[in-house]
Amino acid sequence: MNVTIHLTNRCNLSCKYCYVDKKNHQSMNLENAKKAVDMVIKMSQKHAGFVFFGGEPLLMKGLIYQIVDYAKLKGKEKDLELSFKITTNGMLLDKDFLHYSEKEGIFIALSHDGVMDAHDMNRIDRENKGTYQCLLPKIKQLLHYKPYSPVLQVVTPQTAKYFSKSVMHLHDLGFRFIVPSVNFSACWSDAHMKALKKEYEILADYYFEKTLREEKFYFSLFDTKINSYIDLNKKCSESCDLGKSQISIAPDGAIYPCVQFVGDEKYKIGHVDEGINRFKRDDINLQSKEKREPCDGCVLKKRCASACACLNKQITGSPNTVSPVLCSHERVLIPIADRLAEKLYKRRNAMFIQKHYNKMYPVISLVEDEALRR
Repeated sequence: MNVTIHLTNRCNLSCKYCYVDKKNHQSMNLENAKKAVDMVIKMSQKHAGFVFFGGEPLLMKGLIYQIVDYAKLKGKEKDLELSFKITTNGMLLDKDFLHYSEKEGIFIALSHDGVMDAHDMNRIDRENKGTYQCLLPKIKQLLHYKPYSPVLQVVTPQTAKYFSKSVMHLHDLGFRFIVPSVNFSACWSDAHMKALKKEYEILADYYFEKTLREEKFYFSLFDTKINSYIDLNKKCSESCDLGKSQISIAPDGAIYPCVQFVGDEKYKIGHVDEGINRFKRDDINLQSKEKREPCDGCVLKKRCASACACLNKQITGSPNTVSPVLCSHERVLIPIADRLAEKLYKRRNAMFIQKHYNKMYPVISLVEDEALRR
């Protein structure tokens, strides 16, 4: 079982596309956090995963330390394997926390949008100043302690024109795992979508060249689509299994089936004081798998992100309502990813084949990287 613990909905930035409720500030307390840990430990068989989320979770560093200590104590009693992750804007990263995360095995994902023009357009501080320059030394420290940290990049209609440059820039900074997220909730015009398509084509060439040179470059939007072709059973709705394989817990202790549902009482499935209402959870889970009329007969159906109830909820407000923008995006992205994969496969590129056909490749790659670091 994996759980996302929303430590706070407060943030130290004023990002323009942030969906956090800034009017009603809430923060998790230790009592609710311990109850959340107890519940997840009890529900888990071999592994329990904890994700610290916000707002900005590093505003609650002290609570993070307490939760990790408590979870390790409880996990040891049941002989569970534990994992810890955190998503942060990076402004509060420091050597003390990075050293702690290295020692305790906390995986860190950084939110960053790439080149200064793109990043500073939306990620601003309370004084309306961009945060790009402030993050440069933080990035250097992060990759020193945690070289496999991914960077989470948001792409908006306004920053789409910087997309390929931003990805290349993040790669040049030292990130090997780049995870873009298109802001489908924004107003995407046909012109914006054409610009985005052009950027994907540039990035496909970049991916191709890096792979030929056997440089490790993980671009999630291409990699997931390529994997979905190789294994048509890999669908978001099945991998997350809404409310069953993972849950999210709000600062007040309320339980929701996923991050995107937090705060919506309609989708509340319990509380840490009472546990999970399994009937309501199962009902929401079944609803998330209902047929979506616009998708019937579409050849891309099994590979499209429209199968993700969480993403649909974020974009349209309903787990079963697919955004036309999302549909247009997938029709742009998938053919480009397929052409890229076909070119590399025809070359019988060793890195490509290992990466996408050898299930042991992540382990092999890690061993190789660690050997080089030494």
